[in-house]
Amino acid sequence: MMEIEEVNNYEALPLLSLNHVSLLCRSVSESARFYEQVLGFVLIKRPSSFKFNGAWLYNYGIGVHLIENPSIDDFDTIIEPRPINPKDNHISFQCNDVGLVKGRLEGMGMKYVTAVVEDEGNRVDQVFFHDPDGYMIELCNCENIPIIPLASCSFKPRLSNSIKAAPARCGFMENAMMESLSMEMLNISF
Repeated sequence: MMEIEEVNNYEALPLLSLNHVSLLCRSVSESARFYEQVLGFVLIKRPSSFKFNGAWLYNYGIGVHLIENPSIDDFDTIIEPRPINPKDNHISFQCNDVGLVKGRLEGMGMKYVTAVVEDEGNRVDQVFFHDPDGYMIELCNCENIPIIPLASCSFKPRLSNSIKAAPARCGFMENAMMESLSMEMLNISF
């Protein structure tokens, strides 16, 4: 008989936190200016052994490493800036005043898109915009939605044709993921 090992039994790698995000850019000076002036990062010393143009910035407990590649468009088939799409890859930073963020972006003449996420009476306001190289940045009050591990969700599978309400501690998506996982486990053939 085959045993099913729970995911919790796997030992995770000894990670501590996010250290930095590394981004290719057309112009280190233009991108560094954006991360300093718009997002409040500070230029820091980078190792002298690097033989390529770049910059390291730091704030909020993480770093942004910029690596200059003026021919970045040769590797990217999209030369026109992509639309600002909240469902695209992005880097997100929490902020405490989304209204102030929108006002400052407008004052700088920057284009942005807003979105709202609501869950069980909690509301998150999001603002999305691009950096000079088209990387998307999100600023939000994401701390408004609590972080609840899926393992703590009480899962009640649906009966064949009756639909029951999702458990109070977890939202629809978490319940759907747990239901999918349980169905996959039931379909394992021994």
